Amino acid sequence: MFGPPQDTRLGGSLRLAGIALGAAVAGLVPLTFPPGGGATAFDRAVAAPIHAAFDGRPGVYSALVVPSNGYILVPLLLLAGAWFGHRGQWRRAAIMVLVPELALGLNAVLWKPLWDRHLHDYLAYPSGHTVHLVAIATAFIVLVDSVRVRFITFAAAVVAMLAASVGMIGLGYHLPTDIIGGAAIAIATVLALCWAAQALFDRPGRAEQHATQ
Repeated sequence: MFGPPQDTRLGGSLRLAGIALGAAVAGLVPLTFPPGGGATAFDRAVAAPIHAAFDGRPGVYSALVVPSNGYILVPLLLLAGAWFGHRGQWRRAAIMVLVPELALGLNAVLWKPLWDRHLHDYLAYPSGHTVHLVAIATAFIVLVDSVRVRFITFAAAVVAMLAASVGMIGLGYHLPTDIIGGAAIAIATVLALCWAAQALFDRPGRAEQHATQ
């Protein structure tokens, strides 16, 4: 199972709220795009102080964007899966590895073409780098039992996401609204997929045995 039975109703309500809020944000942000999908006034307001602060410091943007790169995120994903596997929580390990990658794939084949926002020569909304990072963090927070570990993961993910956002905006990889949409759709997708997996695995006779904390 994914959590104590007494937490099921509260957990279900929070997840439903997260799915609804994430989907709403991801769907509403494109309504602010100007014709052609260019930068919004919000995008320009956020990007201006970033460029003013760091454009004269070569290498800062490249260093800040590192947490969103695949060569960092994929090993972290596998490490998280191994962490659950080491504890004998094999279903959680499988969900940990598969769900973030499925969220990333859905973003590439479904959400990006749906909203069709072009930047340079690629579809930019929602940001795939953001989806990957936030999806991994969200899946781990959902699957882990320890409140302390959840808090540490959340705090680390916020710091990593803020750093990567500055790097992506500074390098011109994404506009701020691409990043907001990426975070929103990642949270909604991961919560929905993990909830579906919980419903599947928590059927009578298929409950996962808790490992000792």
